Amino acid sequence: MSEEKNEQGQRRGLQRSLKARHMNMIAIGGAIGTGLFVAGGETISTAGPGGALLAYSLIGIMVYFLMTGLGEMAAYLPVSGSFEAYASRYVDESLGFALGWNYWFNWAITLAAELVAGALIMKFWFPTVPAAVWSGLFLLLLFGLNLLSTRVYGEGEFLFASIKVIAVLVFLFCGAMMILGIGPYPSPGFTNWTIGDAPFVGGAMGILSIFMVAGFSFQGTEIIGIAAGESENPEKNVPRAVRTIFWRILLFYLGSFIVIGFLIPYTDPNLLKSDVQSISISPFTLVFKRLGLAGAASLMNAILLTSVLSSGNSGVYVATRMLYAMARAGQAPKCFLKVNSRGIPINGLYATVAFGLAAFLTSLIGDGVAYNWLVNMSGLAGFIAWIGIAICHYRFRKAYVAQGKDLNKLPYKAPLYPFGPILAFLMCVFVTAGQNYTAFLGDHIDWYGVSVAYIGLPVFLVTFLYHKIKYRTHVVPLDKVDLSRHE
Repeated sequence: MSEEKNEQGQRRGLQRSLKARHMNMIAIGGAIGTGLFVAGGETISTAGPGGALLAYSLIGIMVYFLMTGLGEMAAYLPVSGSFEAYASRYVDESLGFALGWNYWFNWAITLAAELVAGALIMKFWFPTVPAAVWSGLFLLLLFGLNLLSTRVYGEGEFLFASIKVIAVLVFLFCGAMMILGIGPYPSPGFTNWTIGDAPFVGGAMGILSIFMVAGFSFQGTEIIGIAAGESENPEKNVPRAVRTIFWRILLFYLGSFIVIGFLIPYTDPNLLKSDVQSISISPFTLVFKRLGLAGAASLMNAILLTSVLSSGNSGVYVATRMLYAMARAGQAPKCFLKVNSRGIPINGLYATVAFGLAAFLTSLIGDGVAYNWLVNMSGLAGFIAWIGIAICHYRFRKAYVAQGKDLNKLPYKAPLYPFGPILAFLMCVFVTAGQNYTAFLGDHIDWYGVSVAYIGLPVFLVTFLYHKIKYRTHVVPLDKVDLSRHE
């Protein structure tokens, strides 16, 4: 009895302190990052301005259906470990177990990757300072933001995301002025859309290769499903945040690609150099320079730093809550149930930061091969989570109808069911299967490339089968699915 009371007290520990503005910025902040600020140039160089627009439009539609499906479930049952909880309730406990650990691993490794990226960015200003110094400082900053309270995390993410949003809006405004001929140079007109093989470069294969980049760029939008468990009013705030995702993705990504496509030819060699060490030739930087903005490279470098910190901040938050949720479901050690007086799952925070630090240290050992494998596993884990969301939504709605419940009583109803989750599932599987299709081309299969790119799949399957064999779980019949609205 004492253990039960203790657990109930810990279950009340998480605080619903995220306001609507936090949820909105968490939703859009997850979709804006280095995939836009840095890699955007490479996508246009590879597929042309038209190819990039088409690929990101299609992936944007996929993300829209994923987020509306997640929004339907999160508004109905807002829990911190949404993917794990929904999969266990609506599909199979073993799937919930595998998805939960998969997603925790995804963001714990992302933390390590962002520590590396942050150190590289700081070399732009301080080339002689050891990278480990900056990584250590950033780790302490992110740990502190997540240690204080959920509200502090929300404020930090609101600030980071606001800087990114303002940067994109300024870029779109300045770019539009230059396209109209208002600036130091005459309008280029449609010249860059008609040169060479533009607007579509590389044909269908060029567009397919951009699918992978676009998919990775949008990873993080699903964080609102985790944050719903600590939203002040999830029935209103979650649907509101979900509804804005699609249109903001259209505005920020497609608008940016239109501007870049008009102002910079796809043949510009600078567009191919897309990593955080080459921010001085990012398409954003190039456009700002053409406008005569002094210190454009430093400005974009600072914006990119906020983007990296935003991703790391969200990674620590999400991974911590996932450990807590899995511990409550009996799928992780009970020590992760411990919550401090400010509503923070403290042991989950320690474990996440420790694992992220250990993964970061692998980048300093030898040639970093182990670290590269971890990062590839993390990237694939994001798509696995998306596939899980599509399956959960399909099963949730099927069970809801099968049990005779009124769809009009859902706090939020995702549009175009079942087309939405089915399309999202098929597109996710397609992108996942083709993320390194080039390894299968040529005279011989590049088995090393295959193993590095797809190592996350067997790891996920082993986790799933381990739980399935140990506990002999089964797919939950539709009439037995737990549709209660309590955790």
